Amino acid sequence: MNTYSAKPGEVERDWYVVDASEYELGRLATRVANVLRGKHKPTFTPHIDTGDFVIVVNASQVKLTGAKLDRKHYYRYSGHPGGLKSVDARTVRETDPERMIQQAVKGMLPKNILSRQLIKKLKVYGGADHPHTAQKPQPLA
Repeated sequence: MNTYSAKPGEVERDWYVVDASEYELGRLATRVANVLRGKHKPTFTPHIDTGDFVIVVNASQVKLTGAKLDRKHYYRYSGHPGGLKSVDARTVRETDPERMIQQAVKGMLPKNILSRQLIKKLKVYGGADHPHTAQKPQPLA
């Protein structure tokens, strides 16, 4: 009996849509990261991109439990001395809600070249509508 290894040309990709208002941030990010990697498929191969496309809508309504809206901070560093800037989750949710989900999902992907390919298959939108209706996305169960 041989071990199956997927080839890049054999992979069939589906499109899924997720409503972020139904999930907490971490639980949504783990579910999306697994689908992006392809871990939900029996043909999962760790070194091949076997995952599907994921569309996340209503990113501005994602839930944060406890006091995370005020205590959770997002950092960015310019590379210069004194160039560390931080913004709390409440401000990020109001100004750029897509960033919260993208960073949470990116942190749950492996840190290699493959993750840079995987994160491109994630489409995040703050509102309820998206421009990917032609791909006929299915709801993610």
